[in-house]
Amino acid sequence: MAVNINTVYQTVLFILNKEQRGYITPAEFNSLATQVQGEIFQSYFPDGNQVNRFNQNNSQNDTEFFNIFKNISYKLAPFIEEVAYIQSVTGQPFYYPANGAAGVINRTIYNIGDVISTYTGNSNIDSITQLVSKNDYNKITRSKLTKPTKQQPIFYTSPSSLITNATTGALLNINPEPNTVLVNVLFEPSTPFWRFISGPSNSYVYNSSSSVNFDLDISEQSDIIMRILKYCGVIINNPTIIQAAAQDIQETSINEKS
Repeated sequence: MAVNINTVYQTVLFILNKEQRGYITPAEFNSLATQVQGEIFQSYFPDGNQVNRFNQNNSQNDTEFFNIFKNISYKLAPFIEEVAYIQSVTGQPFYYPANGAAGVINRTIYNIGDVISTYTGNSNIDSITQLVSKNDYNKITRSKLTKPTKQQPIFYTSPSSLITNATTGALLNINPEPNTVLVNVLFEPSTPFWRFISGPSNSYVYNSSSSVNFDLDISEQSDIIMRILKYCGVIINNPTIIQAAAQDIQETSINEKS
């Protein structure tokens, strides 16, 4: 379940008013919402130093270390999909098509995982494809001893700008050339946006039909609100204050609809 953007905005406005800290416009809120969602998303990827420090401090107990990555995996699940990469012409790289292709939603690729190359014929062969540098690719494909096979294909990446209708994801140059390609892709969150229509006295009235909610899990709601408030100069150390305020906002919204 995603985080409702109106609940977040109304909760932020409620607490700002309560703390007598003024008001933020929809434009200001949308900017902070994007910033905060990006920060939380990036926090799911601990750097190598953090991992090493944790290992050194917890050499006797791997359970807590495992649980951290289990939690991260759960939070990343909505952003991971297996998608088909296509070719414009035989012999060209494979790519994730931009918006406009049938059944494809334009999303920004953060990273890719396994690349599965499928070779059709008398029997289908599905092979995990190994990523190599372009320099190694050239060496391997030119050698009779190391030349890649359908069972052990290789690929290197090149900039998506080389193909007009490709997305921001990298192009995949695969050898041997497969018939189809499936890729495990990690997408970036969609940009949250609180949209409105003009109300009485130039007020802002929430437009739910065109707004975009946060892509983050509902468990991140309090953290989102606290981070936005921090940018507004309000420090809330007790998350229960946030949770209670958000609950009140949600109940009020439900009562108004009924």
